[in-house]
Amino acid sequence: MMPTSDAPLRILNVVGARPNFVKIASLMKAYAATDAIEPTLVHTGQHYDRALSDVFFHDLAIPKPDVHLGVGSGSHAVQTAQVMTVFEEVVIGRRRPDAVLVVGDVNSTIACGLVAAKLGIPVVHVEAGLRSRDRSMPEEINRVLTDALSDLLFCTEQAGVDNLAREGIDPGKVFLVGNVMADTLLAHRERAEDSAVLDRLKLTAGSYGVLTLHRPSNVDEPAVLTRIVDAVDAVQMTLPLVIPIHPRLEAGLMLAGLHDRLPAMTGVRSTSPLGYLDFLKLMANAKVVLTDSGGIQEETTILGVPCLTLRDNTERPVTVEMGTNQLVGSDPGRIVAAFRDVLANPPGGAIPPLWDGKSAERIVDKLVEML
Repeated sequence: MMPTSDAPLRILNVVGARPNFVKIASLMKAYAATDAIEPTLVHTGQHYDRALSDVFFHDLAIPKPDVHLGVGSGSHAVQTAQVMTVFEEVVIGRRRPDAVLVVGDVNSTIACGLVAAKLGIPVVHVEAGLRSRDRSMPEEINRVLTDALSDLLFCTEQAGVDNLAREGIDPGKVFLVGNVMADTLLAHRERAEDSAVLDRLKLTAGSYGVLTLHRPSNVDEPAVLTRIVDAVDAVQMTLPLVIPIHPRLEAGLMLAGLHDRLPAMTGVRSTSPLGYLDFLKLMANAKVVLTDSGGIQEETTILGVPCLTLRDNTERPVTVEMGTNQLVGSDPGRIVAAFRDVLANPPGGAIPPLWDGKSAERIVDKLVEML
């Protein structure tokens, strides 16, 4: 039963992994500005250690989760099944929510969306419609399925709206609202400038690059990872590179027998995963960023920092069309050539429409209107 006109909407909001925390931060802030919504925050525990979870809640002032499922790591099937099992118990055991809101494309997103849909609870998907057209990416499967079962779909860019139309999604359920990740970045950029991360790493602005790697297609395949490390070796001879080591990258380096190569490179500075504010400061002052992260493609576009994406596709085409991003794959020659070109001819870029810091406000207004 839907609430009476004077009762707040009960919306259960799901987060599970590092990218989710950045997106939910602006939504929780927007909820706090209205009495029309009663939010509940559920953390599935998909990312559970301090470096990938707790520090983000602290840096972004996200309220402590109302419910922590504590699922932890596992294979895609095991993790998804465990989230579904414990999340269903939470939903059934609590007062029935008016909607379940999920963000992004991680396993927690599809798991909780599927549970809600089977219980007849409206599903809201924030960051809907993104498509890489690469079904070998687990995230692509999560995106397509979550969108198919969602009742309200909020898109970050026009390509998302167009993708959903091609897939036969009712356009009355689809709304272009902008990017909540941009909301969070713009809200915290000034605070990030107070970070001492450059001093700690003995860096000066504009004198270094940043590399992040975590995609299975890059780090789980020894041959692919070896090619990327070969490119890193060439790049760091020209420009020092800071590399926050994601746990998956660390495992991949060990598997490929490459764990000694990065420490031997004099231009590489490896660090543990960084908090949001430290990493934002690091990105904002970098000469160039190399990454396989979707979110970083967006963040560098907002910051106007050149980005070389170590993939052959992107689900965020607006970052290439309007921003500073270019796709370079995993071939060492292609990566190094693009790097040299960026240094010689830094690309211009523009911020996409509606990436203005008000996306969460638009979502909250539409939730109240539609639900």
